[in-house]
Amino acid sequence: MVVDHQKEEEFKKKDIMARYTGPKTKISRKFGEPIFGADKSFEKKNYPPGQHGINKRRQKKSEYAIQLMEKQKAKFLYGILEKQFRNLFEKASRSKGITGEVLLQLCESRLDNVVFRMGLSKSRRGARQLVSHEHIQVNGKVCNIASRTIKVGDVVGVREKSKSLSIIEESLSTNESVYEWITWDNNKMEGVLNNIPTREQITENIKEQLIVELYSK
Repeated sequence: MVVDHQKEEEFKKKDIMARYTGPKTKISRKFGEPIFGADKSFEKKNYPPGQHGINKRRQKKSEYAIQLMEKQKAKFLYGILEKQFRNLFEKASRSKGITGEVLLQLCESRLDNVVFRMGLSKSRRGARQLVSHEHIQVNGKVCNIASRTIKVGDVVGVREKSKSLSIIEESLSTNESVYEWITWDNNKMEGVLNNIPTREQITENIKEQLIVELYSK
């Protein structure tokens, strides 16, 4: 368990990496899957950093380490820092629904994630930048808070003077994703959150029960 706690301290020191700006492949290799989407570099080296070759024996991980890694994966994927993530968990645990499922629904309801899902950016990182640079509005008013919870019926779109941004136009032109819980109007460059996605509609490979077990210790 000493090793596990050392690993936790290491993660705490690097918590800022939830907003990681370095090579995405390195993080994907840490978790053993391309968590940021298709990655040709990952396909060539789909083993952890520091491990020279795919056949090198890996040290067996404890239950605690597995749970910790799953939490870190979710944080990296959604770009959420520890304090915010724990707050979301506590909010989910107070809800009437299944804690793990509600936790993911809260992550999906963040403004930066909704902007990403609407196709305005090719990544959640890019979506956060659009929000922080005040290119996005909610219900007709500019909002620069990426962590804002979007509610059913809220209208999220691009502010008028930002509609000609090439980075937004390029992302929309190549976006092929369609989500049942979002209605998008390409002419107005805005969309509506129709409902909170069910667990089946959230495609990210996250074992949320492991996160619940970790926080419940």
